[in-house]
Amino acid sequence: MISVVIIGAGNVSTHLTKAFLNADAIDVIQINSRKLDNIPAADIAIIAVSDDAIAEVSSKINSPLVVHTSGSVSMDLLKNTTRKGVFYPLQTFSKGKKITFKKVPFCIETTNESDYLLLEKLAKSIGKKVYRIDSEQRNSLHVAAVFVNNFTNHLYQIGSDLCETNQVPFEILQPLIKETADKIKKISPKEAQTGPAKRNDLKTIENHLNLLNNRQQEIYKTLTKSIQHGEKL
Repeated sequence: MISVVIIGAGNVSTHLTKAFLNADAIDVIQINSRKLDNIPAADIAIIAVSDDAIAEVSSKINSPLVVHTSGSVSMDLLKNTTRKGVFYPLQTFSKGKKITFKKVPFCIETTNESDYLLLEKLAKSIGKKVYRIDSEQRNSLHVAAVFVNNFTNHLYQIGSDLCETNQVPFEILQPLIKETADKIKKISPKEAQTGPAKRNDLKTIENHLNLLNNRQQEIYKTLTKSIQHGEKL
């Protein structure tokens, strides 16, 4: 049995707590407050708070192994005097949306092999996919995740706004969104790229720009130029 205390009240801590509560080999307690006066003893303390608060919160914890769940914070920023690590579930977490952790990749970093094996066991108690990722790799991976998730979702919002303005249901686009996501599982994103920018269809591009407001035009032009020039980030 692995004992775990989770510090945080946000989406990540809530979803992790629910998952661990259903895992037979895990004994878990969630602490919602950052007032860390009476932290119960645990094999692993998982810090799931905002990035800016990780250093301060970690300095107040004395569990044998303290880890954070951030994609962009270095393991070295943990200020506890005990062993350190990172337990990063690479997924988007939203309130009210159930997560299937069996499909979530866990990115793990530790200072020694025994701690890695412990965190690997913890991850596999609720999931299947575990990767050994260091802080530099994880930081780059987090930036990549922002592009494929946060920025892409913003583009969904723009598409939704255009549909709403023209009284077209957004659901019409959902099969296209799904096909694009499915396609890049089999071929590379570069091979999957289609559309007027790829074809250098200037008349269509000009027509599209005439339909957009200034903010949307700026985004459209930037992405079109990137596609046309085959830029790599």
